[in-house]
Amino acid sequence: MSKFNVKKVMPRYNIMAYLMLLLAMVIVGKALYLMTVKRDYWTKVADRVKRDSVSVHPTRGNILSCDGQLLASTLPKYNIFMDFKALHEAGNDSLWDAKLDSICMLLHRTFPEKTEKQFRILLAQGRKKQSRHWPIWKPRIDYKTFMTVSKFPVFCLSQNKSGFHFEEHVARENSFGDMAKRTLGAMYGAKDSARFGLELSYDSILRGQNGIVHRQKVLNRYLNITDTPPEDGADIVTTIDVNIQDLAERALLKELRTINDNGWGQAYTGVAIVMEVKTGDIKAIVNEEIDKDGNFHETRNHAVSDLMEPGSVFKPVSIMVALDDGVVDTTYRVDTKGGVYDMYGRDMKDHNWRHGGYGVLTLPQTLWYSSNIGVSRIIDDHYRKHPEKFVEGVYRTGIADPLGLPIKGAAAPKIRMPHVNKNGWWDNWSRTTLPWMSIGYETQIPPISTLTFYNAIANGGKMMRPRLVLRTVKDGKTITEYPTEVMRESICKEKTLKEIQTILEQVVSIGLGKKAGSPSFKVSGKTGTAQISRGSLGYKTGGVNYLLSFAGYFPSDNPQYSCIVCIQKSGLPASGGGMSGVVFHDIAEGIMAQSIKLDISHARDSSSVMVPDVKYGDILSANYVLQQLGITPNRNFMLTGPKQMPVWGRASIVGNASVSLRKTPQYAHNRVPDVHGMGARDAVFQMESRGIRTSVIGRGTVTKQSLAPGTKIGKNARCLLVLN
Repeated sequence: MSKFNVKKVMPRYNIMAYLMLLLAMVIVGKALYLMTVKRDYWTKVADRVKRDSVSVHPTRGNILSCDGQLLASTLPKYNIFMDFKALHEAGNDSLWDAKLDSICMLLHRTFPEKTEKQFRILLAQGRKKQSRHWPIWKPRIDYKTFMTVSKFPVFCLSQNKSGFHFEEHVARENSFGDMAKRTLGAMYGAKDSARFGLELSYDSILRGQNGIVHRQKVLNRYLNITDTPPEDGADIVTTIDVNIQDLAERALLKELRTINDNGWGQAYTGVAIVMEVKTGDIKAIVNEEIDKDGNFHETRNHAVSDLMEPGSVFKPVSIMVALDDGVVDTTYRVDTKGGVYDMYGRDMKDHNWRHGGYGVLTLPQTLWYSSNIGVSRIIDDHYRKHPEKFVEGVYRTGIADPLGLPIKGAAAPKIRMPHVNKNGWWDNWSRTTLPWMSIGYETQIPPISTLTFYNAIANGGKMMRPRLVLRTVKDGKTITEYPTEVMRESICKEKTLKEIQTILEQVVSIGLGKKAGSPSFKVSGKTGTAQISRGSLGYKTGGVNYLLSFAGYFPSDNPQYSCIVCIQKSGLPASGGGMSGVVFHDIAEGIMAQSIKLDISHARDSSSVMVPDVKYGDILSANYVLQQLGITPNRNFMLTGPKQMPVWGRASIVGNASVSLRKTPQYAHNRVPDVHGMGARDAVFQMESRGIRTSVIGRGTVTKQSLAPGTKIGKNARCLLVLN
């Protein structure tokens, strides 16, 4: 007989079943109620705790130099704040009071612009107001500084306990400051959009693709759930050479400031472009413009956008056309009179007209001495009846070709073609147009187009399209290559080219371009000095400024680089050879010096100081250099292993041909070292190897250090070194 009593169990079972059924009905009913009656309410609640389709920005690609150095990159920047109400609610007011002195001291060390007292007043104001978003330091700071601050007392606690919080921003920075700023470009930070330069032209490649996430609130915190991950932008590798760019900028700025400082008028803008002959790669492009305070900055890309009358650097184009058409040869002679010539009612003048002019010149001499009369008479005598043939010849040289540069605002040359109307009259031409066009007026050509023409002369007549970007790269792999491009296989006949090359070399060796030359290698080129109207009132009423130019290439016998330098200034003196030519000279010699590799023994000559002055510092390194110079120290401190630490000591000269090296006692690792008399490299190494953050002012050897030698090194210690 079963022990299971059905009569007792079944009623209990039924009761449980009815209760479960009732509970299920309540749940279903509640669900139906929420889905219908309360639907709008709970939809609004859901919207408050989640966000769909939130756009996530990718990391913008970098802009690199030709050798892979970082020119422009995206870096995080931070604003730091205090939430004093959260600090109070967490019950940490007493901790704040106890650590306030330390916090202010550390903030002062990190941001020396404010004193400890100023930080204490600033923080007291925010605490009094119980501000939830009180700025500790208003300017944005970099990641390294942010990490330093976040480790300060109180700040190192969680946000809810300390009140310390931050805002992260993405900032676009140029690694070399304003170097090639107009060419590289810039961003509108708030709008995350490119403004100009390569940043704008290659924006779609650099930007990448946005991702999509939705945000869900869980346990009072928002979590990002990725729907589509962002795709980071690719890097672009430019043709810019950092060393050549820096060299060109310094050489141009030096001359611009010399003009202004010496009272030689006012230099307004300066342009310098360096191009590699064989490839057309732009290795440097400089655009300097003066501001109201007399400082120079890159504000416009004058090198590619300025449409101005080029002046005498256009004369080789005219002579090339005449030689190529066979209307003259290099023995042709032209009478320039006394430096002034009546050209259809207008006086054509040479630069030395007050000294009687040049008289009769050969064709090469018209370029040697940049004779306006000589060149204009050659062209006018042979093309006045058919000026369109001359302009067709100019177009044949390629100087008027559009270059298709990847920079917004780049301008194409404007060279007028004669046009005869139905009545047989010139409707865009006059008798004076041809002679003045032949010497670089009544045309508008940007400096980059002029340089492209000269580069073709250096390249055996082959005209290369200027190139600014070599390739795009992502994750170390090349995505797109931008190969060199030939615009014209030949800009003239081979015989004409050789004659022009010879004449341009003679311009520098014999003519007015001597200051652009070098005693170490041959230089070819042409000077240019053009008058440009000041304002809209014209030359006579509005006055004139001057466009000074020198365009050429080097070395003449095996051209590697071409270069153009343009300076706009007011007043006299104004000399293309004497001002722009000087900049060209400095750039050319600097570039060629970079490629020279000599043995260290070549540094010695009869006038050399045979025993050099050795700074206080690493005598192990000093010992090596002295031995390479043929000087044997009294004691050899040789390397005893591949990772030997520096040996610190001093040196003194013994007699006329020897140096005594001796080690000096050093403070313990937890003490501030004595770096007086050291060079910057050794001094910074000594400090930072002990954990002391170091700043350097000046050049030479250390004369002052802000932390006294021998004192104990505190936490987050900073030291300022003054060199002289």
